[in-house]
Amino acid sequence: MPALVVLSITGFAGYAALLPVAPLWAVHGGANEAESGLVNGVLLLATILTQLFVPGALRRFGWGPVLVAGMVFLGIPPMLYALSDALGPVLALSALRGVGFGVITVTGSSAAGLLVEPARRGEAIGVYGFAVALPNLVLLPLGPWLAQHAGYLAVFAISSAPLLGIPAAIRLARAVHQGSTAHLGPEAAAGFASAGARRWAAYLRLVRPTVLLLGVTLAGGAVLTFTPQMVASPLLTTAGLFLLGLVTALTRWYAGLLADRRGAERFVWPLVLATTIGLIVVALAVREPAATSALTLLVGMVLIGFGYGALQNLTLVMAFGSVSRAHHNLASAVWNIGFDAGTGIGSILVGAVALRTSFSVALLSAAVLTLLTLPLALRRAPRS
Repeated sequence: MPALVVLSITGFAGYAALLPVAPLWAVHGGANEAESGLVNGVLLLATILTQLFVPGALRRFGWGPVLVAGMVFLGIPPMLYALSDALGPVLALSALRGVGFGVITVTGSSAAGLLVEPARRGEAIGVYGFAVALPNLVLLPLGPWLAQHAGYLAVFAISSAPLLGIPAAIRLARAVHQGSTAHLGPEAAAGFASAGARRWAAYLRLVRPTVLLLGVTLAGGAVLTFTPQMVASPLLTTAGLFLLGLVTALTRWYAGLLADRRGAERFVWPLVLATTIGLIVVALAVREPAATSALTLLVGMVLIGFGYGALQNLTLVMAFGSVSRAHHNLASAVWNIGFDAGTGIGSILVGAVALRTSFSVALLSAAVLTLLTLPLALRRAPRS
């Protein structure tokens, strides 16, 4: 777990600092709202495509080479952003970062489930989630401020932190191999060699938690990408993103403890509603960017943070609980695809709608999509 924590903090530092700043870098080069929304959309499209192949790469090459490659792909491109702020190079480097991010997201969440026994899975996922949320807590709000006051080069340097996590990646690979050997029995071995029908059944059981996750990460992607553009005050932008990150970090950790003690299902539907209401509140706050209501914005960020943080944890617990241990890498890949698809859709959708209407209308559109997942939240799926 210590190696996983170090890998997660350094790896997600390479993601979080640039999530709001890379679109601003494209705007600096002349991109409009829709084009700047493509920056994170391309990042997450590359992430999703990579995630499809990570389980197979782990089986073929092993954890060590795959983890190290992920940290390299995530850590080197930020240094190359300084060469050009034109949209084409920015999108190309974002795609390379997406390859690295796809690797560390699947391997990180999978490792959190593999390193412990099922009775403590929620706690382990909570610790992992807290480690992932820490860079978001610090660097998401700090990134735009640093870009404005210290320059974009400072943000690019911080975003190369994944290279510092390579030793932890190597240690984690050894620990996962040992932990998997200890916990995986004959049932798991049979699962790895299972027929296509069994794998397809696992995919079907993963649909519900993945769609629920997609709905809430759509909300998160929207506000994380566009708060610096929706709010004229850099100080209020920093405060809003910090509060979102803080609530997200705390709820990701605590939701894991609740899931172990009381189960994940009962908390899902209130969190979907909280996320939807949070988007509506933020939409009201940013009707006039130059006169943003600070209190309204911060209340909305807190509500989104509750859903965004807790549902990340709970849906991952639900995903692991719905399949056999042999399919945990598959569950991790599918869950992460839902996470990043939601974030990418939020970024692209809000940018496209805002270009034609306003950010307020765009956030209301995102709220409708999030609310559409409520029927799934109200229906409980049986354990496999």
